[in-house]
Amino acid sequence: MVNILIVEDDNNTRRLLEDILHDEKYMTFPAKNGIEALNIIDHQHIDLMITDIMMSGMDGYYLTEQLRDAGYDFPILMMTAKSTIRDKRRGFLVGTDDYMIKPVDEEELILRVKALLRRSKIASERKITIGKVTLHYDCLTVSRGSEQRITLPQKEFMLLYKLLSYPGTVFTRMQLMDEIWGYDSKTDEHTLSVHISRLRERFGTWPEFEILTVRGLGYRAVKNDET
Repeated sequence: MVNILIVEDDNNTRRLLEDILHDEKYMTFPAKNGIEALNIIDHQHIDLMITDIMMSGMDGYYLTEQLRDAGYDFPILMMTAKSTIRDKRRGFLVGTDDYMIKPVDEEELILRVKALLRRSKIASERKITIGKVTLHYDCLTVSRGSEQRITLPQKEFMLLYKLLSYPGTVFTRMQLMDEIWGYDSKTDEHTLSVHISRLRERFGTWPEFEILTVRGLGYRAVKNDET
């Protein structure tokens, strides 16, 4: 059972979120503010937290910051009527993983929750499995069944791991260069293109996934059921 903490001071909104999540068979733990949320976390394992921002006593920004400083790494989804870029930037800086604007669309909420839980599982297990293919983060290997096993150079592996962690998501060339090579790196787009080409040469015949170029933007990976 997945345990989801809901931190929301509006009773109607909190009950609505509980009903939506219960329909998906999630276990929910409601809290009216940050103080109640911390008390729950002290006594209960939490897999994901959904929190409002504007709450009395301890707002969502401070609650998130306190949890990250204390070492809690479960996914956090902020939900608020505040929709400016400045508000979102502050949320991401204190450690939120995603951001939704009220009023909440039920289908979008479930999709975001499932995506956050999937990414959390990938991070904790340090591997990605797609059909017969498994990427092992700790040893930089990609295996297919019991017969094929390839150890990749670190940058190639990290690039593939990033793309397959978020299948269908388009990453710009700048995003990939900054994350894989670092903000201070002098890496140019040619280096990125070379690494993408090498990955395609290695795995082009594997049917489980494909790396696609999004013209004018960057790259995305798709699983075989999405091609």
